[in-house]
Amino acid sequence: MKFETLRWDQGSLGLLDQRLLPKRVEYLNLESAAGVAAAIREMAVRGAPAIGCAAAFGIAAEAYRLRHLDKSAFHAALLEAFERLAESRPTAVNLFWALERMKSAIDSGKDPQSIALDLSQAAETIFKADIEANLEMGRHGASLVPEKCSILTYCNAGALATAGHGTALGIVRSAQRQGKAISVHACETRPLLQGARLTAWELAMEQIPVTLICDNMAGYLMSQGEIDMVIVGADRVAANGDTANKIGTYTMAVLAKRHGIPFVVACPISTIDPATPAGNAIPIEERSGSEVRGYGEADWAAEGIRIRNPAFDVTPAELVAALVTEKGVIEAPDEAKISALLAS
Repeated sequence: MKFETLRWDQGSLGLLDQRLLPKRVEYLNLESAAGVAAAIREMAVRGAPAIGCAAAFGIAAEAYRLRHLDKSAFHAALLEAFERLAESRPTAVNLFWALERMKSAIDSGKDPQSIALDLSQAAETIFKADIEANLEMGRHGASLVPEKCSILTYCNAGALATAGHGTALGIVRSAQRQGKAISVHACETRPLLQGARLTAWELAMEQIPVTLICDNMAGYLMSQGEIDMVIVGADRVAANGDTANKIGTYTMAVLAKRHGIPFVVACPISTIDPATPAGNAIPIEERSGSEVRGYGEADWAAEGIRIRNPAFDVTPAELVAALVTEKGVIEAPDEAKISALLAS
């Protein structure tokens, strides 16, 4: 890729500020858990795997910042950092998975400076493992893609949403590198336009043919035979295969089912949450109505009206043709198949 979503320099996390794309490429340099939590909450970084990596580096940055404190004060402050980051966004399970991994890297018998070093190494391990998982996911998922294929994707599940390569877009990249004739229709993804601003930008940078469409055009294109496959990412997958992703994904799954088009979900194992039995138990983040009123400086809604802004919806497992992970592909995912995958 020609950009890095996250970059770590001992004690400082560089985050590509995705709120500014595609007009400006600028990095935030964050040196505390509070700064990283704010960046996650305000969507300077987004996408479940990228959020997990950012949270891990947020803990590492906080430990580095506090490494000169005595043991008692250091551990108290670090506990507060974990709590602050855990509160930043509720739906993406990778956030909590990464924080648990970071907690397990803490040896309370060591001094703060040694713990800070261990946490830095643990965060880098999480980061590198995500890239490897995405590459494996791309390889497995590309096997599902025909030699010539028009793919519809929703929101952004590319390198910007991960440590690199991407989940849904990782499959697209891998298929193209295998020589397959790939084209992509990117839904704009209201209200924050991740498809228009991020997905289309990523694909254009790599010269992968991409056509931007409004979200409400997808059904028409499917009815005209212009879409061969739908590939999306995920923020949490329940034990039974129900999948939470950006609001509007469920609509795409229903349309795909109606038109006999395979609906494929790509995510790392860390996105599967065996502690959540089904989709109705996944917490759905409700964001500020200001995101729906307009965009940027534009404000097009009438004053005084009520606004809803759920950030995610849940697609039932019965609508998912295949779940692609770094461990392989599960066709028609269900609880038994997912349990077997996690145990493998």
